[in-house]
Amino acid sequence: MNDTELVLWRRHFPDLDPADPANAELVAAARPVRLPPNQTLFRPGSSCQNYALVTSGRIRVQLLAASGREVLLYQVGPGDACVLTTACLLGQRPYPAEGFTETEVHAFVIDHGTFQSTLESSEPFRRFVFEKLSQRLTEVINRMETVAFTGVEPRLARRLLESPERRLTITHQALATELGCAREVISRHLKRFERAGWIRLTRGGIEILVPAALEHVSKAV
Repeated sequence: MNDTELVLWRRHFPDLDPADPANAELVAAARPVRLPPNQTLFRPGSSCQNYALVTSGRIRVQLLAASGREVLLYQVGPGDACVLTTACLLGQRPYPAEGFTETEVHAFVIDHGTFQSTLESSEPFRRFVFEKLSQRLTEVINRMETVAFTGVEPRLARRLLESPERRLTITHQALATELGCAREVISRHLKRFERAGWIRLTRGGIEILVPAALEHVSKAV
């Protein structure tokens, strides 16, 4: 690694100190990559060959149903690793979902062999891998629980309120994918919110007019 890469590594992965001899093999094998937006990284059934540690950008991991409906599982951002990649490397299984870059992504890539050997020899790396795995699995379970047991309107209201600027630049299809339902359902509820005067739908965006009303809806069960 050059000095710039070491700075990025220390900033995003402070628990994997490059000066620690336990991480020497990992750091020496880490290869920086730049991935363009909208690039497919894996599909259901594809094999897993590398472990990636993201330093900038965002990766989207989702399921694609036979009907064509997309369901967001999680996103991978700076300082993160992909839990499906971890699980596939550990179990030597093919990917069960698809992943692609939502933005340009910069990451360090570690080959399968180095991942396995460092996992066995480095306690800091082992702790990092399993902490990330545990954290992400909890998030995925919480998301699936919300999709299964919470109505669309409360989930949609919560998602709209996540924007601090009170305006979202997002399509109805993207919202549907995040919330695990059909685009037509999202469009119908957004139209109802608009008729009530709580939001204004614009071309490619949504403006929040009455956040208190959405807050009330978001608390419904």
